Amino acid sequence: MSEIPVGRGPVHLNLLMGPKLARPVPAEVMQALLSAQITSTAGERSGFQLAFDLTKKGRIIERLLPEGFFDPKTRIIVVVTIKGTPFVLLDGLIVRNEVGSSNQPGQSTLTITGEDLTLLLDLEERAERYPNLAPSQRAERILGKYADYGIEPRIVREQVHQPPREQLRVDYQSSTDLSYLNDLAHANGFTFYLEPGPRPGRSTAYWGPEKRLGQRQHALSVNMGAESTVDQLTFAYDGTAREQPEARVQDPRTRDVTLLPDPDIGPLRPPLARRASPALKRKALPGTAKMDPERARARALAQAATSADAINGSGQLDVNRHGYLLRPRELVGVRGAGVTYDGDYYVKSVTHNIRVGSYQQNFTLSREGLVAAGDRVRP
Repeated sequence: MSEIPVGRGPVHLNLLMGPKLARPVPAEVMQALLSAQITSTAGERSGFQLAFDLTKKGRIIERLLPEGFFDPKTRIIVVVTIKGTPFVLLDGLIVRNEVGSSNQPGQSTLTITGEDLTLLLDLEERAERYPNLAPSQRAERILGKYADYGIEPRIVREQVHQPPREQLRVDYQSSTDLSYLNDLAHANGFTFYLEPGPRPGRSTAYWGPEKRLGQRQHALSVNMGAESTVDQLTFAYDGTAREQPEARVQDPRTRDVTLLPDPDIGPLRPPLARRASPALKRKALPGTAKMDPERARARALAQAATSADAINGSGQLDVNRHGYLLRPRELVGVRGAGVTYDGDYYVKSVTHNIRVGSYQQNFTLSREGLVAAGDRVRP
């Protein structure tokens, strides 16, 4: 597999490409790679941009570009190996390529831009009917259509059980598969995204709550002298971020309107802080009066959960200095920021910026309040 070293440590980058089955790229392609930027965000599609040096009369410009090697919808897989362990950063499709020609030697470049394989789910609008299928069952049926690309569904059953009743309601899809899956996820306080790996050519399509349980990643250390792995961390507390939803349902026979009790978001968002931010705003949810109680409760739970995070952090780390790859959509500890902001956080997004000799990660973190719920973080 072709590879180039990144930084002073044992970090290597590998690139595979192909129409559907991706294979290691020619050595000339790896040698021409100038930079790679890959962004992964919770609940959103991952994107990437790779830049290559277009040497005059080189193989890329003379053969590969005219033959369609970098054409849109070409599959591309990016793998980094750190301390002998490979991590698949991206499994996606090229959307656009751009050639910049220059009179200056070494300044002509090819830039390819694309998105992860969820792009496949967003290419065609469909009209589908789902009688007697719960939301999680609908998600499973949709994702089963993409097994040819090595996509394996991982579906979590919705927190509020919503028994399908065909005699009262039939659920319809009139959008792309991606749009419908996201709508189903948001209506239940869930998230949907594609997680590449663990092997090249395989991916997991995750539909479920944000992963706020399980083993933490190695802590981000700041203001700790030689032990610091992050140069700077910035935290912000938005007191208006959290909302308390109000959902009302109406009995179709008596026309009586009932206000549903405030939902408990604990099962969806296990607490990471001792002092949760209070909900300063109350929001009446429109349309719940015409819903059955189960769907209205799910809607209220989703709104309360998705607005819960009032604390956001951002920073940058050097992978060689940190020694580990920070993964998005998982938990990580922070130490050295003080009692108020130390502790575990959910990694909301990570942007990988890779060049020969450099591997930087920009990241954002979130949690629901101040002061860590636990006394320790993973070193």
